[in-house]
Amino acid sequence: MALDKLKQLGNLKNLRQQAMQMQQQLAQEEISIDHKGVRIVISGDQKIKTLEVDQVAYPRILEAANEAIKRSQMMAAQKLAEMSKGGGFDA
Repeated sequence: MALDKLKQLGNLKNLRQQAMQMQQQLAQEEISIDHKGVRIVISGDQKIKTLEVDQVAYPRILEAANEAIKRSQMMAAQKLAEMSKGGGFDA
């Protein structure tokens, strides 16, 4: 029984390392969209890198959008943590 728990911990550590590697890889990827005079470049880790309308940059909108994305990600992480503590996931 204790050996099974240790094995599970090892698997969790491995999964965590894989997830971290995936996040790093996603951060390096970018998607660029040009649509009706609006250009947005976003990284794979969901951070807006460029926001232009008719070739004019709008850094305040970019900052606000990134903050909104960050808060939504934090909310999702909190909900997932609550589910895992409440027995929503088997560990």
